[in-house]
Amino acid sequence: MKDIKLNQFTEKKLKQIFNKKQLRVLNSFSRQDKMSVIRKGKKYISFSCNDYLGLSQDKHIIAESVKALKKYGVGAGGSRLITGNHPLYEELENLLAFMKKTESACVFGSGFLANIGVIPAIMSKKDLIVMDQLSHASSFIGAKISQAKIINYLHNDMSDLERILYNNRKKFSNVLVLSEGVFSMDGDLAPLDKISYLAKKYKSWTMIDDAHGFGVLGNGFGSAANYKNELNIDIHMGTLSKAIGAYGGFICGEKKLVELIINRARSQIYTTGLPPSVIASAIASLKRIINDEKLTVKPLNNAKYFCELLNLPVPQSAIVPIILKDEEKVSKIANELESNGLLVGAIRPPTVPFGTSRLRVTFSSTHNFYQIEKLARVIKNSINVL
Repeated sequence: MKDIKLNQFTEKKLKQIFNKKQLRVLNSFSRQDKMSVIRKGKKYISFSCNDYLGLSQDKHIIAESVKALKKYGVGAGGSRLITGNHPLYEELENLLAFMKKTESACVFGSGFLANIGVIPAIMSKKDLIVMDQLSHASSFIGAKISQAKIINYLHNDMSDLERILYNNRKKFSNVLVLSEGVFSMDGDLAPLDKISYLAKKYKSWTMIDDAHGFGVLGNGFGSAANYKNELNIDIHMGTLSKAIGAYGGFICGEKKLVELIINRARSQIYTTGLPPSVIASAIASLKRIINDEKLTVKPLNNAKYFCELLNLPVPQSAIVPIILKDEEKVSKIANELESNGLLVGAIRPPTVPFGTSRLRVTFSSTHNFYQIEKLARVIKNSINVL
């Protein structure tokens, strides 16, 4: 038996990551305003944030957060089932259920915690989970924890989804079809109407992760609101940390589903409640979204303008990927953008598959045409040079 010191083990692993050019480091940023960040004393216009509506920096929402901070204190003080379920939770969950047109809602500490808690609460060894292959990492982890059989279908390929359901439905007690509403690295939308139809046809349940659609699409009500006809979606999942500008995650669905989650979802039961100030800011943001349709359409409109400038396909969401395949090329262009005061995410493996490294450009309601035009110009010039 070898006596390997932990430091030796970690050093070896880090060297392997470094040699693959995948080493990540934490950089310190401070938000200066709704679209700018400061790093090491330099100001950048950010096209990397998921704060699609700029609400994390909104003065009215900050004021509501401060008001709750003074009234209820800094922290929740316990889990929701003990003493952490302060009065603001009910108002927030009622708003979420209203927006998703469901009977009930349940707020979690984060979207990640929602996915790893809810999926194991309803699925088990005798069940099957059929997932889009590009679903979020937290969905895959939740599925693995459940011990259900997992089969991935080709991205947004409804023929492949039906093939899997046709061949496997009768073998399992329950089947869950799981997809994102807006895919976080590609910016494309799931065909929710077709997913809903197939799930109903094969007597399966549906769960949609709408983290990047909620607050932006469907006048802010999310990806499902894009459809005129009612969809058969059993579980709506989303976050409060992106377009809402605060923090937390949520599940919306039938009342009995939420009751089961409260009793079975370990990531809900065994974690401290969110701070009252965070809940208050989420409530204020949701009210703003409900009452300001002009705000919610801006991120997608800005993405469309950017794509027009670069002759890219019309975007489906506020996320625009520019896939350049080569990791080194992506990093060089990201560095060139930084030297021009523009911050864009350079996304490389293992976050995305090998050979699909990309610039991930995200648009906010706070970006103006001048900033978008500068971004397009620098990207175009950088691609032509390399």
